[in-house]
This record gives sequence, structure tokens and C-alpha cells, in this order.
Amino acid sequence: MKENIIAVKSYAFAILIVELYKKLLTQNEYILSKQILKPGTSIGANVEEAIGGIAKKDFRVKISIAYKEARETNYWLRL
Repeated sequence: MKENIIAVKSYAFAILIVELYKKLLTQNEYILSKQILKPGTSIGANVEEAIGGIAKKDFRVKISIAYKEARETNYWLRL
């Protein structure tokens, strides 16, 4: 099976988000770190669910959730 580039990149992004989360915790930043962690790791989880979707509708719903999570993560990173 061919490797899905979106799944690969969203997984790599999640790893970076976890590293950022850990670094923020060492600086006693608890609120923003949690706000970034949740949507930042959720992107890849939703992409994986979309890939495993049974119907096209499943795929569309999960990909749209991943997109929303990516936008939320972008917000928190900008903040």
C-alpha cells in the first residue's frame, strides 16, 4: 500500500507538538501548552480515521475535523 503523505506529515507534526508541549511545561506554561497539545495531536488522529473510513462521507467528515483542528492549532501557535 502506498504511504499517505498527509498521514505521515500530520504524525510528524504531532511529534513536534508534543515536544513543544514538553518544552512549555518546563517553562511553567500550563494553559497554552494544553491548548496547543489537544488540537495539534488530534489532526493526525482524524486523518487516520478518515483514511480508515468505510464510506466517502466518513472520509469527508473526519478530514473536515482535521482541517478545523489544524486551524485551531495555528491560532494557538500564533498566540
